[in-house]
Amino acid sequence: MVLSLSSHNVMQYLQDAGLCNSEDGASDQSELPGSSKNNFNLVVTLADNRQLLIKQERNINNYDAAPHELFQEWLFHQLLQQFPVLGNILAMPTAVNYAPLVVHFDEENSILVRNYLSEYVELATFYHNNEIFPQEIACAIGTTLARLHRATYNRREYQDFMATAPQGEFRYGFYNPAQGVGSIEPEIFGSVPTDALKFYVLYQQYESLESAIADLAYDWNPCCLTHNDLKLNNILVDFRREKLDNCLVRLIDWEACSWGDPAYDLGTLLASYLGIWLKSLVVDPTIELEESLHLALTPLEILQPSMIALVRAYVNAFPMILEYRRDFILRVIQFAGLALIHQIQDTITCWKYFNNADICMLQVAKSLLTMPEQAILTIFGISESEILNSVSKIHKFRKPVKEQQLVPIYYEKTRLRGC
Repeated sequence: MVLSLSSHNVMQYLQDAGLCNSEDGASDQSELPGSSKNNFNLVVTLADNRQLLIKQERNINNYDAAPHELFQEWLFHQLLQQFPVLGNILAMPTAVNYAPLVVHFDEENSILVRNYLSEYVELATFYHNNEIFPQEIACAIGTTLARLHRATYNRREYQDFMATAPQGEFRYGFYNPAQGVGSIEPEIFGSVPTDALKFYVLYQQYESLESAIADLAYDWNPCCLTHNDLKLNNILVDFRREKLDNCLVRLIDWEACSWGDPAYDLGTLLASYLGIWLKSLVVDPTIELEESLHLALTPLEILQPSMIALVRAYVNAFPMILEYRRDFILRVIQFAGLALIHQIQDTITCWKYFNNADICMLQVAKSLLTMPEQAILTIFGISESEILNSVSKIHKFRKPVKEQQLVPIYYEKTRLRGC
């Protein structure tokens, strides 16, 4: 029988696991809002002021959800331990640290324990409280993500390691998160508020939207290790240093990591920035969409420098991605649109509402997915060539060799004169 953790038995569990002793005691316990809606999270402060974050997966027997999320986070931690070379590459001077600091994993009960980083703050919280968006932070994140993708790109040893399955399980292929809204079943009327049903009605009306998502899924190209849930809530920043360019950044919650498409990670992160803008819209039935977008409390123009810095830093650290995938930036834009749709779905599932601001978000997502070329100029304020201009000056990319169309000036079979 699976042990269900709570604030009443967590200390006994930690003692049994050898993570503390009876003399330690607990000076404080606080339940956190789950970073994943399927997990129970609890922070325990021990007597010596050590803090542990205990996470337990609650959907082990729920076949409608993705199981073994905590196993994936533990597997990523084991990857860094198993391949020190990879860990060294990721720890290169960039003020960024990947280590999830996992100290215990209980596969049978799906429980993971790691050190709690109390001195750090979620980047989403920092942005919300300070309303500033330093480019230095965006550059650090873009460089970090690029190093992860570059170091693992088409490396079979890392791919095979991440294909490890939980005990008694099998893995037949890659997880493809490039999915749209599934088929509508009658049960939805009992689980979704009436107002939220409008989202599904609008979604089904846009055939071009479903077609664009289907193309993304079909062209899914798993080629490196990806985070797959890289939103601002999953990035921690330590501002104890005087200069922002020396701040420490940690990417956390690797529960969804797998072998995947690098454009998905960058697109998901970009969508998280766009979400700040879209959630600050002034929405009213009497106001047109274009006017609402311009009346946002957090204007897009304030976010654009950080978003541009993010993409430029990524491509500077991994320039070859533009040769591997010449449509890389377009795919990033499309995945950003898909991530916005996922944000709407999460809002409906967790908070049970869908309002006019979400309709605006859906409209923007549709534009990103179906018209990525035009969306680049709207989102960044500059063209794709301008974004990559500084990169192309440093890295000279090989131009595609065109097949020469030559007219033969000789006969295939030699003929002797006079014959």
